[in-house]
Amino acid sequence: MTYDLELNNAVDKIKAEDAKTVCIQLPDGLKPRAQEIQKHIEDNTEAQVLIWAGSCYGACDLPVEVNNVGVDLLIQWGHSAWR
Repeated sequence: MTYDLELNNAVDKIKAEDAKTVCIQLPDGLKPRAQEIQKHIEDNTEAQVLIWAGSCYGACDLPVEVNNVGVDLLIQWGHSAWR
């Protein structure tokens, strides 16, 4: 299955927020694309990307632990369109 990850939207948001440390959270089905996402973001922004490898059961499953490592922005991807 092909997903539009909207990476340019993520880059725009990171730049708008002037985020320096970004955490990306992916469901299991998208975790194989984590390095692709990380590379795109780091190549197109000044941000460092951390990949959340823990669970992701939907938009309500936020990794609150990222507050302890100084993350400026959390971006969560999912399989379904947000409406």
